Amino acid sequence: MPKTDKKSKPVFTDSINPNFKSKSSSIRGKQEYIDGIRAGNRTVLSQAITLIESTRAEYRELGEEVLEECLADTGNSVRIGITGVPGVGKSTFIESLGKLLLNNGRKLAVLTIDPSSSRSRGSILGDKTRMPWLSAHERAYIRPSPSGGTLGGVARKTRETILLCEAAGFDTIFVETVGVGQSETTVQSMVDFFLLLMLAGAGDELQGIKRGIMEMADLIAINKADQKNINKANQARQEYKNALSLFPAPESGWEPPVLTCSALEEIGLKELWEKIQDYLTLTKENGYFEANRKEQAVYWMYESIQYQLKEKLFHHPAVKKELPTKEKEVEEGKISSFKAATELLELFNG
Repeated sequence: MPKTDKKSKPVFTDSINPNFKSKSSSIRGKQEYIDGIRAGNRTVLSQAITLIESTRAEYRELGEEVLEECLADTGNSVRIGITGVPGVGKSTFIESLGKLLLNNGRKLAVLTIDPSSSRSRGSILGDKTRMPWLSAHERAYIRPSPSGGTLGGVARKTRETILLCEAAGFDTIFVETVGVGQSETTVQSMVDFFLLLMLAGAGDELQGIKRGIMEMADLIAINKADQKNINKANQARQEYKNALSLFPAPESGWEPPVLTCSALEEIGLKELWEKIQDYLTLTKENGYFEANRKEQAVYWMYESIQYQLKEKLFHHPAVKKELPTKEKEVEEGKISSFKAATELLELFNG
């Protein structure tokens, strides 16, 4: 997908991982990827995900072939989106909840989205240092991906990564977003359960929180509810409960609860996980769970169509040649943005 600089000009790179092309000699055969993923080999899984993320056609095509072969082994997980305002403690929360799940015998994959630099296209990719316990566990897998300038910081290939992780045997998948923003709609379209983390005592509890994000939440958790902050956390909990009561009932038939927890002190996490289990039981019984997954699969088909069309457009020889001229004409007011777009599309179609 074209990235944009501060003037929103399309910028293309060979790969989300700029060092990947230097490793082309280590590309495996398709069956080797398939067998490695099915065996739960995390190294092979990481390499297959890098293929999927690549913008180089030959790598991406191989990755997509591997994914198609693994498709029968997907779908057997619970997919949980986790978001919240910056500083809410998402990494600590994921580490603590992940520890609880792993101690209960589950296998966890954590897909985290790091913000890419708008100037260098680089990314910190520091999630493993923020989750040291999980990163060292044999049944946990952390995949940090740069946002690559995509909408709201959601990695373009996160859905495909979810499927590959499922094929590798992970029964629980967390998708962590950068923060509260446009990315939440995208994340909701690829998960079964959407969890919103909030803080208490940070001013007006509802200030700056978009109604749409709260409507998407299947559970709101007030984090950092330790002893010195418990009163403020309980007050915030009541305010959010009151706000949620004004929203229309979700299609799932579930009434989103508001809980308090302390990820640092590992308080309230067991009750939170029980609520998630209650949600899964309800939605599987009333048919919403399966219907939602089918709807998401179709949605991502259309998203893929849009991405591939855009990629083909900007790589079309005639369009690439004419694009700088049209851009300059638009900047100088000689032609409207809409007319320029139409003429470029005509070149593409011609």
